[in-house]
Amino acid sequence: MSVPLAYLGVILIWSTTPLAIFWSSQEVGFVFGVTSRMLIGLFLALIVAALMGSGLIWHRRARLAYMASGLGIYGGMITVYWAVQFIPTGWVSVLFGLSPMITSSMARLWLKGEPLTRSRLYGMLLGFSGLLIIFGSSFDLHTQGVLGVLAMLVSVTIHCASAVWIKRLNPQVPAIVQTSGGLLFAAPLFLLTWLLTGEALPEELSTRTMGAIGYLALLGSVAGFALYYYVLSKVDATQVALLTLVTPVCALALGHILNHEPISVEIIAGSLLILSGLATFELSGNGERIRARFLRY
Repeated sequence: MSVPLAYLGVILIWSTTPLAIFWSSQEVGFVFGVTSRMLIGLFLALIVAALMGSGLIWHRRARLAYMASGLGIYGGMITVYWAVQFIPTGWVSVLFGLSPMITSSMARLWLKGEPLTRSRLYGMLLGFSGLLIIFGSSFDLHTQGVLGVLAMLVSVTIHCASAVWIKRLNPQVPAIVQTSGGLLFAAPLFLLTWLLTGEALPEELSTRTMGAIGYLALLGSVAGFALYYYVLSKVDATQVALLTLVTPVCALALGHILNHEPISVEIIAGSLLILSGLATFELSGNGERIRARFLRY
C-alpha cells in the first residue's frame, strides 16, 4: 500500500472517530464505550493478524513497542472518551492539530530531529494562540468544558509521546502486529478501569450505540491503528502528525451537520490559527522535501 493512500484512510477514519466516540458512550457511559471497543478491536486485530500469517513477535524491542503502543492507546483514549462528554466532538480533532508541534519537540529530544527554526517557532506561536482562543471558548460551555479541553491536551501529549517512543524503538514489525500487540497490552487496563468504576453492563443498546462501537472497533481500532502504524513506520514521526492538518475541518463539519454542534466565530478563529500554525510549522520551506518523500512510496 502506498503511503498517500494510507494517509487518506487515516484521515477519513480520524475525521469520523470523535463523533462515533460520542455516540458510542452517550447512552452507556464512556468507560463501557471505550472498553467494549478495545476488546472487540483486539479480537478482530488478532484474527486479521492470524489470517495474514503475522503472529505476534516477542523479541525485546517488539515487547517494548507493544507497551509503548498500549500505554498510548490507553492513556490517549480514556482521556478522549472522558473529554468528549463535555466538549463538542469537532474540538477533539482541532486540539489534536497541536500534535505535530508537541511531537517535534519530543522528537528533537529523543530522536535528534530537526531543529526548531524561526518559522517553526512562529508556527507554534500561531497554534498555541488558537489553543488559547478555544480554551477561552470552553468557559462559555461550563466548568467541565474547561476540564474537557485540559483532558484533550493530556491525550494529545500521551499520543505524541507514544508515537515518538515507538519510532525510537524501531521494532520493525508489521503494522497489524503492532496494532495487535498494543491492544493486547491496553485491553487489561481498560477492563481494570471498568471494574474499578463499578459500571454495570447496560441492559440494552440502541442501534446507533452498537453501530458506533462496531465502527470504532473495526475501523477505529483495527484499520485506523494499522494504517497509522504503517505510515509511522515509513515516514518521520513529525510528518505522521501532518494528518491533523485535514481532519479538524472534516470533524467540525460532521459534528455541526450530524450532531448539531455550534460553530462560533471564536472556534473558527481558533481553528484557523491552529491550522495556519500547523501549516507554517511543517510546510514552510519543506514542501518539496515532503512531496518527494510521498512520491518515493
